[in-house]
Amino acid sequence: MNLMQYRTFGRLGWQVSEVGYGMWGLAGWTGSDDAESRAALHKSVELGVNFFDTAWAYGDGRSEKILGELVRAYPDKKLYTASKIPARNFKWPAKESYLLEDCYPADHIRKFTEASLENLGLDSLDLMQFHVWNDKWATDQRWQKECQKLKDEGLVKAWGISVNRWEPTNCIEALKTGLIDAVQVIYNIFDQNPEDELFPFALENKIAIIARVPFDEGSLTGTLTLDSKWPEGDWRNRYFTKENLVPTLERVEKLRRDLPAGMTLPELALRFCLHHPAVSTVIPGMRKRSHVASNVAVSDGKPLPAELLQKLSAHRWVRMPSSWSD
Repeated sequence: MNLMQYRTFGRLGWQVSEVGYGMWGLAGWTGSDDAESRAALHKSVELGVNFFDTAWAYGDGRSEKILGELVRAYPDKKLYTASKIPARNFKWPAKESYLLEDCYPADHIRKFTEASLENLGLDSLDLMQFHVWNDKWATDQRWQKECQKLKDEGLVKAWGISVNRWEPTNCIEALKTGLIDAVQVIYNIFDQNPEDELFPFALENKIAIIARVPFDEGSLTGTLTLDSKWPEGDWRNRYFTKENLVPTLERVEKLRRDLPAGMTLPELALRFCLHHPAVSTVIPGMRKRSHVASNVAVSDGKPLPAELLQKLSAHRWVRMPSSWSD
């Protein structure tokens, strides 16, 4: 069995598993089985995963509680915890018209940091992130001061931003404040835009990059069809509207032509994310032990050939935020 590879988490110096664990699916998507989800989490720890990303919004704290149980089950292991504060107006993403007080007034930052810690059952969080962001808030000292206070009090060790979908540069000004140590951004074979400005800035300034949505919400697993539908209330029904699903499937079919023999589409998707030196960890959603095993197996230190990466660069899909893309 391959041993997990670890990467340095920016200037914080943490050694984190290059394949982390995205926990939205455990409480925010339909079809989750709690017993299997917990078994998958334990399996991931056994295989070397030590970075876990959750959010208060994932089941109104439910995912955080599951993570807290996991951390307490392994007192002898360092498992890095990352969560996110929802915007006060509970809207995703942060529109240009939203003011800081609509989303992150100081008392709201503190309230939900404390709520997350209560859900986790922990004294401190390794990384707390803003779940939405607009860079026009970057120089506002109100959020800056509260973040520093929570850090000084030991409740939060580091701060991060989860960037709005398809807006990878909508955080650069906040990074210049020196208060943000990590950026979580959508990065996959289709969404390669972070490579243009965000990744070079992150490398130069030792900002950790958490690559999320490596499978493009499922399309890069190769399992979606034109008939794909989910139970009522599942977010994917809103995201994979016909407007998005049809062109997505067309691009997946084109990508299959460049799939190396003996490699699955999910494996290619993860290996692509890991090829870039700016990426500290990639966080696929994993709800089954079989998913954990196959995803972790990608962490073998074997890079994709330059010739293949050149082919994959042609699959870049420049998309703009739209009504269904939150």
